[in-house]
Amino acid sequence: MENSKGMVIVVIDGQGGRVGSLFIERWKRQGRAQAEIIAVGTNSAATSAMLKAGADKAATGENPVVVNARKADYIVGPIGIMAADALLGEVTAVMARAVAGSGARKLLIPVNSCGFYVAGVGDHTLSELVDDAVGMIG
Repeated sequence: MENSKGMVIVVIDGQGGRVGSLFIERWKRQGRAQAEIIAVGTNSAATSAMLKAGADKAATGENPVVVNARKADYIVGPIGIMAADALLGEVTAVMARAVAGSGARKLLIPVNSCGFYVAGVGDHTLSELVDDAVGMIG
């Protein structure tokens, strides 16, 4: 969905918001294509961290995940955002369904703290994985 800034990138994260914050910082630093960055935290700490990283807008909780997943061109976050009860229980079944059912392109960062392991990913740092996600958009 295009807006005055171009595409809409919804960044969803929980716990401390590290994955989302790192993505937003890298995206902004690279000065890539115009995009509106909407940060949605599963908790207020994650939302706050992503706002500090430079998100254009932010919200917290289940309904913001549902609403913003519908209007996203891209959804970025740890792989657990597509699984109910992930991120120490912060991802609800409604959130996971909204992400999985969105027409947006999903860029999922395979962090082991979600309890999911992706075969073939290799042993990359979070920084390397986020750089790869940033490079996939545009």
